Amino acid sequence: MAHTNPANNIISMNMNTFSRHHQSNICLSLPFLTLNSHGLRFLSRNSRVGTSKTHVKKWKHSMFISNRPVIKEGTFGLNGQELLTGVPDNVSVTPLTGSSAFLGANSSERSSRHVFNLGVIENVRFLSLFRFKLFWMIPRVGDSGSDVPAETQMLLMELIQKPSQNEPISSPSYALFLPALDGEFRSSLQGNSSNELELCVESGDPAIVTSQSLKAVFVNHGNHPFDLMKESMKILADQTGTFAVRETKQVPGILDCFGWCTWDAFYQKVNPQGIKDGLKSLSDGGTPPKFVLIDDGWQDTVNEFQKDGEPFVEGSQFGGRLATIKENSKFRKTDESLVDLPTNLKEFYNPTMAYPVQSPGNLANSRDLSLDCMEKYGIGVMDPGMASEFYNDLHGYLASQDVDGVKVDVQSILEAIAGGLGGRVSLTRRFQQALEDSIATNFKDNSIICCMGHSIDSIYNAKRSAVTRVSDDYYPDNPTTQTLHVAAVAFNSIFLGEVFVPDWDMFYSLHESAEFHAIARAVGGCGVYVSDKPGRHDFDIIKKLVLPDGLVLRAKYPGRPSRDCLFTDPVMDGKSLLKIWNLNKCTGVIGVFNCQGAGNWPCMNTEQKETSVTAEVSGELSPGDIEYFEEVSGKLWTGECAIYSFITGSVSRLPKERSFIVSLNILKCDVFTVSPIKLLSALHRCTINRFNLHLLGLINMYNSGGAVESVDHSGDSSTCKIHIQGRGAGKFGAYSSVKPKSCFLNSKEEEFVFREEDNLLTITMPSTTIAWDIDFCY
Repeated sequence: MAHTNPANNIISMNMNTFSRHHQSNICLSLPFLTLNSHGLRFLSRNSRVGTSKTHVKKWKHSMFISNRPVIKEGTFGLNGQELLTGVPDNVSVTPLTGSSAFLGANSSERSSRHVFNLGVIENVRFLSLFRFKLFWMIPRVGDSGSDVPAETQMLLMELIQKPSQNEPISSPSYALFLPALDGEFRSSLQGNSSNELELCVESGDPAIVTSQSLKAVFVNHGNHPFDLMKESMKILADQTGTFAVRETKQVPGILDCFGWCTWDAFYQKVNPQGIKDGLKSLSDGGTPPKFVLIDDGWQDTVNEFQKDGEPFVEGSQFGGRLATIKENSKFRKTDESLVDLPTNLKEFYNPTMAYPVQSPGNLANSRDLSLDCMEKYGIGVMDPGMASEFYNDLHGYLASQDVDGVKVDVQSILEAIAGGLGGRVSLTRRFQQALEDSIATNFKDNSIICCMGHSIDSIYNAKRSAVTRVSDDYYPDNPTTQTLHVAAVAFNSIFLGEVFVPDWDMFYSLHESAEFHAIARAVGGCGVYVSDKPGRHDFDIIKKLVLPDGLVLRAKYPGRPSRDCLFTDPVMDGKSLLKIWNLNKCTGVIGVFNCQGAGNWPCMNTEQKETSVTAEVSGELSPGDIEYFEEVSGKLWTGECAIYSFITGSVSRLPKERSFIVSLNILKCDVFTVSPIKLLSALHRCTINRFNLHLLGLINMYNSGGAVESVDHSGDSSTCKIHIQGRGAGKFGAYSSVKPKSCFLNSKEEEFVFREEDNLLTITMPSTTIAWDIDFCY
């Protein structure tokens, strides 16, 4: 959870510290600045593109002869597509490629904050990702400039070329606007009532001023939205040199392990005995955690605003201060320090008291209690020149106690305390570099999870950090936020997933929305950890995510909405399902969720459409919803797919371009394994007729195909053998057009079941199985 401790980080210790039965990591939670003890608690494919005529801009034939990005006669265009009209004379364009450029603007005055008009957007569907709080983004869809919220950090537009007479509407193309960091200034987008797209450029320090920003917004155009996002982030990383994309980073090993977090189990009352009880409870149920995240409540803090005998004042918990960099008395075996550490933080790290000042863009959206309290009580800020020393002292001590890594909360707070410290971009960069250098020095495996850092100040300074939380917290006691959480993570992953592996936060396994969250994490390509209270678990759900050895079946990529969901609102339009796609090594997977009717997006002026809590929402599902399917289809693919529904247990066969209807009640979901059907015997000298086979994997798991590592085939004049390697215990399933002659599991002949009504082929592997080799002989 990213609750709100500016001293919130994750730390991993050898599990033997608490239980000799566990060989796992323990994680504690700390903050970014770490001088406050309590941080912030925050709350088709082409023929099936859902394009309403009222939401399609009928683009006239381009006035641009050249494809190079230009502003001509007040119109800005990319790659022959017109994006902005009524562009003022003070807006400039710096071309990069034939389809990409930087937009900027200049003013006659110097200031630490400028708002420039870039031009008009009308009658074009778009997706915006904007910060509704200082720390978090959520999505917003619209069709004109007035719909673009303040603090927009990504804007994706769908462009439909107007066809000539008697010609069909062509496939859409896409334009991407990414506000950037330009020197000491950070940019964001917003709309106004005249449908003008505005550019906000700010330094966060009244002393840091400018009259222009020429590389304020990166703009690119392409025909594939996910390729466009990937390419754009690579270009931006290369141009700025301040951050790196996900593929180049070392990914921490804990992402493939099941974990447990103490926050929703104990909150700040976490204690060693409770941790022992929680670990034993989960392990006894057959799902041993491989890491533990000890959240807020383990640090040594003082709070001058909370005194014994006085009534509690809501918000005063945010006035806590870090006393030492050691653990508090609950976790200390003796009063003697095992390591020589600075004990007077005030003298050693030269901290000052700072009172956050939020940007007008943040204030235009929403406020929350935590920030109000931080502005009232202040937060301790170390001398930026001491950041490296502080982090090395802190992390060095934790590493000496067999801690393996840290989670760092409240990262975006730096932008609000940057006045007098060189501005928000510079201050964030200094702290981020000091943090990442210390992680590399003190911990193996790049073991850091970033959190509460959705400002591009943090995102575009992440050179090595490979994991970040991609949404506001999981709130188990708030039924209106369950669907918002899943939808926000999926949409935010379009942007954040190019820089980080998304972290989806913890969840309760024993909860009315537990399966909703579990299936979302199964398709999310993320780590999996729960925050159950000891003894309160639904092992039926956990075991569909976690193997008996404590590992999980993590998909390859960040889970993102399907292409036909990009410009719909799956939470509040009353009619759209959310589909989240991903790939495994040999199969595709797609989760379908009904997020309607359970809650409203924050910062919305319109109310949710009336939807009965039992009302079904229906939508199309197709194998073509899964992007990059060619990575798993191979040369022998027939063009058809086998689709396995986890909820119904049914198998169907469908060409890739075809679709079928899925209907779900509110807060219900399903997950489908999609496997390419291959014609195998045509390649071999088999004496039987040709047959089809596809792999489903461990069909007792939500992401069944994640269990399959590889598949191969061989044959002679009398036999065709399919060889499959994978991992995990449970029931293995495959679609086979004919019944095999025999089956071998780890070189021993094994019984199998062949269901003739739907050609489902299954074998059951013992609970002790870790890895397996299966041979089907035909």
